Amino acid sequence: MNQTRIFTTSTGKSLPVFIDDLDQVMRQRGFFIHNRETFNMAASFARHDLEVEPGFDLHMIQICKPGKAAVSLVKNPRRASLMPKFITVFSENGRTVVQFLMHGREEIRRLVDDNEFPDSLADTYRTIIDLIEAAC
Repeated sequence: MNQTRIFTTSTGKSLPVFIDDLDQVMRQRGFFIHNRETFNMAASFARHDLEVEPGFDLHMIQICKPGKAAVSLVKNPRRASLMPKFITVFSENGRTVVQFLMHGREEIRRLVDDNEFPDSLADTYRTIIDLIEAAC
C-alpha cells in the first residue's frame, strides 16, 4: 500500500455482535482488543461529564498483537507513534460501519526513517483488513 487511506466497509450485524465476532477472529491470530473498558466513546465522554446525543454509538477499538509489537518496538522505539491501531465502528442507516486508517509505505518511511518498518506495517494492515472482513 503506497497511499494513506481509510479502509471502510459495513455489515448488517449489530454493532455489539460485530465487536464480539471481531474479538473472536482477532484472538485466533494473536491480536487483542487493548481498550475494551474505554472504547465506547459515549460512555467515555459521560465519565467526563459530557453529554452526547442519544444513539451516539461510536466505538474506537484499539487493537494490538503483543508478540509482534514487543519485537518491533525493542528494535526501534521510534515506531511507537505508528503502532496504535484503531478500528472505528458506528451505526449508520441501519448498518454497522467499520473504518481503519492505514498509512502509506513512503509516509511511514519518512516519518520513522526505518526501511524495514513500512513492509512490516503493510503486512499488519492487510491482516487487520482480513480480520475485519472475517468478522463482517
